[in-house]
Amino acid sequence: MKGNQVMRGYSAIGLYHPKTPANLGSVLRAAHCYRAALVVSEGQRWPPTVGTNTPQAHRHIPYLRVPELMESIPYDCIPVVVELEPGATPIQDFKHPERAFYILGPEDGSVPRAISERCPLHVYVPTRDCMNLAATANVILFDRMMKRHEFEPQA
Repeated sequence: MKGNQVMRGYSAIGLYHPKTPANLGSVLRAAHCYRAALVVSEGQRWPPTVGTNTPQAHRHIPYLRVPELMESIPYDCIPVVVELEPGATPIQDFKHPERAFYILGPEDGSVPRAISERCPLHVYVPTRDCMNLAATANVILFDRMMKRHEFEPQA
């Protein structure tokens, strides 16, 4: 942010059936680092207190476990599927919405078509192979922070 400029909007992360507790912990840590407003997971079976969640992010930002991920999207927030799929926008060309709910699937699967079809935006990170779930969350949130000029240097 520059001077007294106030950034509007927020980001949130939605996880569809994360594969491992380490993935969940690392995504929570990324959300905390990049100031995401919320993390939601569907189909998750582990506590958020795994070793990769060293800042205990669930104590600083809301973390919800829900039966239906799409029912947890905040009002007037745009769902964005993060998936290597035909028609998705490469991240370098992607314009992040002011209020974004980024939906990521498991490492051993994809975001289901029933969810993907309900999302107006689709983005992917160009790589040789698929990335780790938490690595993808870090890249998406970092890209958002840089493009929207939301970085605040530490004092």
